Amino acid sequence: MSFTLTLSNVALVKAGAYANSTITLSNTILSQLSDEAEAMIFAVTRKDWVADYSSVKTNAKQFLSEVASSHIAMQIINYDMGVYTSRAEAQTMLDILDDKVKRGLQYLSLQETKDAIKV
Repeated sequence: MSFTLTLSNVALVKAGAYANSTITLSNTILSQLSDEAEAMIFAVTRKDWVADYSSVKTNAKQFLSEVASSHIAMQIINYDMGVYTSRAEAQTMLDILDDKVKRGLQYLSLQETKDAIKV
């Protein structure tokens, strides 16, 4: 179910101004990337956040969005790193987003986090 945990514009902002327009203008590709991010979050945390989304506290929804949108943005950047001002710029963006995804998944995997963010 595409874009339950985040919005496409959030991921596009994180991918930056130079993101390849083939992806940024394709709803089909963005939806697929969203589905993959949501599935990855489910698989790593062993919780179906999409199915339980209505029972998640408002602030926790923003945290889920942070993880999902960062993962989507990484895929957008990775598609064409050559459009950025330098490869180092693209790599730095990927590193920052990767850190957000890893930290988010680490916290979302904890049972105490799962218990705390439900309504």
